[in-house]
Amino acid sequence: MRILNACDFGDLLLHNLTIFTTHPDVLESFQDRFAYILVDEYQDTNVAQYLWLRLLAQKRRNICCVGDDDQSIYGWRGAEVDNILRFERDFPGAKVVRLERNYRSTEHILAAASGLITANKGRLGKTLWTEAEGGQKVQVRGVWDGEAESRLVAEELERWHKGRRYAEAAILVRASFQMRAFEERFVLLQIPYTVVGGPRFFERAEIRDAHAYLRLVQSPDDDLAFERIINTPRRGLGDTTVQKLLSLARAEGVSATTAAEDLARSDELAPRTRTALANFLRDLARWRGQIGALPHARLAETILEESGYVDALRLDKGPTSQTRLENLKELIQSMGAFETLSAYLEHVSLVMDLDRGAGDDAVQIMTLHAAKGLEFPLVFLPGWEEGVFPSQRSLDENGTKGLEEERRLAYVGLTRAREDARISFAANRQVYGRWTSQLPSRFIDELPLANVEASSETGYYGGGVKDGPARWDEVNYGSGYDSPGWRRAQSRGYAGGPPGRTQVIEGEGRLVAVSDPSKTSLYAPGDRVFHQKFGYGAVRAVEGNKLTVAFDTAGEKRVIDSFLTGA
Repeated sequence: MRILNACDFGDLLLHNLTIFTTHPDVLESFQDRFAYILVDEYQDTNVAQYLWLRLLAQKRRNICCVGDDDQSIYGWRGAEVDNILRFERDFPGAKVVRLERNYRSTEHILAAASGLITANKGRLGKTLWTEAEGGQKVQVRGVWDGEAESRLVAEELERWHKGRRYAEAAILVRASFQMRAFEERFVLLQIPYTVVGGPRFFERAEIRDAHAYLRLVQSPDDDLAFERIINTPRRGLGDTTVQKLLSLARAEGVSATTAAEDLARSDELAPRTRTALANFLRDLARWRGQIGALPHARLAETILEESGYVDALRLDKGPTSQTRLENLKELIQSMGAFETLSAYLEHVSLVMDLDRGAGDDAVQIMTLHAAKGLEFPLVFLPGWEEGVFPSQRSLDENGTKGLEEERRLAYVGLTRAREDARISFAANRQVYGRWTSQLPSRFIDELPLANVEASSETGYYGGGVKDGPARWDEVNYGSGYDSPGWRRAQSRGYAGGPPGRTQVIEGEGRLVAVSDPSKTSLYAPGDRVFHQKFGYGAVRAVEGNKLTVAFDTAGEKRVIDSFLTGA
């Protein structure tokens, strides 16, 4: 860059620091030029910006910084919250003005957010207030799984839309992989939506790449899929080779795969290129032979691993590589809901076909980071579970500092809501095709009870809310009470005892379970039932509120009776 006489944005700061620290006369000229300095969003400044400002302001000390330490959520890209926390030490005698009046949210939303953020140690502290007294309490809902969560949000949006616009509602997720379930549900119900700050789930490059592999394995004559992944990841087949291959296919009137097979058997290509092409074709043939022998979700995972696609993302040090890996995990997990690879690809084709422009009145879906500075009358905050939010990666990499930033992110999410904030969490998530028990996020425990209304659908274990138990509605613990997730829940005081109905233990401020043998299903063996996902079927066995159902097309499944209707 020095040879090219160029610099990037980081250099603009670093070179200035070098000049200011090595040329006092230059620094003094700039100190004289700028009599007053005003900095906005000070909590988002990085170390270089902080040092730059200190040098510029040290002569006149006329500096005013505006910021909110409770909204510092960009540590992953260099922002340093300590810059604002130590401002009074850096500039002794500085006047602090707390802007505590909130013009956006109602009293209950502000109180819930304020109660949550007080758990952070590294903060200046403030007491928010609003003239919009009372209002709707923050709704906290526990659901059985991710599909139930998307169904719940869709139903509540449809009720909201009877008197309000979809565009007044937003879904704020911790990670982009959470968007898929909502997008699919909205397409199914024809609820218009738009993804803010990025492409929709099925439009993301890594998802399109994965689908191209799957389409080509299923249909060797899919030239568009072949062209997309022939050199993704890079396997030594350059643009010249690809153009030669496609030209041959057009000239001969054959598919790109057939042309590639002909080229690989000829001397048209250099030996190294010919070997790379032959290896790729051999991989495709092997994967094609595994259709039916391997579960299609497992086959997709195998293809992404053996093709080198996953390794390429793991080696990529870019800021989006981990997110792209998480999206691929979500893709593989979602495939388990379909009987065959063909059925899944047909579903994707349908989703892409229905997924048109949403117009002006559309639900907004975005990550919590993208939502900063925005506001909506109705805000959904799904996925408040340990490992999802707070993010396990953030905790593993940054410890307490990472946890406090995650809590600030939760605070930002809550305070995006003007009238109505709704939090949800699931008892189970499917990861790599296997169900795992989930714990409610610790942030839910930190919400003040007076500002929260909490309930759980059948099938969730209990959870506490600060200063006392939430009003969970006769939570049924299900059969997973001996799972690792259940044992973690017991060790942390979320629940105890055998499955059954919950009751409050006085003085402990938490819920425990007591036996409730009267809990029986409305269905009996032999009954015909209907499930929204699996279709029609017959009840084979009943265990409490859990049924084993032989579905006509989906096979035998274990489901919760509340998700069924009589047929």
